[in-house]
Amino acid sequence: MSLRPLTPSAAPSGPLAGLSRFMGGFRWAFMPLGLLSLIAVGVHAATDTVDDRLLALVDGVDAAFDRLVGGSPWTEGWVDLISLEQRTHIARGLALVWELAVDLVLALPALGYRESQAPRDEEPWRKYLPREARPGWKPLFARSLRKPTAVRWVRPLATAAVVLAGACAVARLVQGTVYLSWRELLGEGAADVAARGLALAALAGILATLGWRAVLRNLQHADAASQEHVRSRWQALSYGLVGSALSVPLALVAVLDASPLLSFVR
Repeated sequence: MSLRPLTPSAAPSGPLAGLSRFMGGFRWAFMPLGLLSLIAVGVHAATDTVDDRLLALVDGVDAAFDRLVGGSPWTEGWVDLISLEQRTHIARGLALVWELAVDLVLALPALGYRESQAPRDEEPWRKYLPREARPGWKPLFARSLRKPTAVRWVRPLATAAVVLAGACAVARLVQGTVYLSWRELLGEGAADVAARGLALAALAGILATLGWRAVLRNLQHADAASQEHVRSRWQALSYGLVGSALSVPLALVAVLDASPLLSFVR
């Protein structure tokens, strides 16, 4: 029996297929924006949970200042110099600055996301798009083990934490919207089940389409920075120390307080 070469299947045609190919041509633009948005939402969700803690910290500093100046008749007039409203504004300002700083560290590299693989029969105009080769999971993980640096481990793990928090925030929004919209139509029980199911689907879809790409992009960025700037063991620990120090506490908060995974199933 003779063997015949396999012929490639014909590309799907029709208006929907054409629209899909047209929208796919803009992945180079909306994918980086999607990754940046997911990380920013996760950072914001984590920052929302630390407002009260920052206010407690500001209150503690103010109380210590009041005890210090209240012990002398020359400075006792400075007691209660800062009101509760002012302390609240200070705490909110600190939270905003912290959030923007972590956005700069974790979310901004997402704008450099590029998809390097493309079909051979691509449109001619695609060859003019930027498409530099980037390492994948396996070589990056091997290099992280062979040449460990702080940024190679801290930035991807922190990104994974805030990505999970961002996906949970979107899933909670889906759950609340579906439940409030459908409870009169389906009843309390059925609306609750449907809302939880759609929230889990949204959570899984976001992590499967955007989440792992955001982590990979930060790992690529951290690897490139380490390759370029790290030349000694001290630099392996000290390079990017400020950004890592800002990201780690917020990443822990994102996992512990801003990622209520069990709330979708119980």
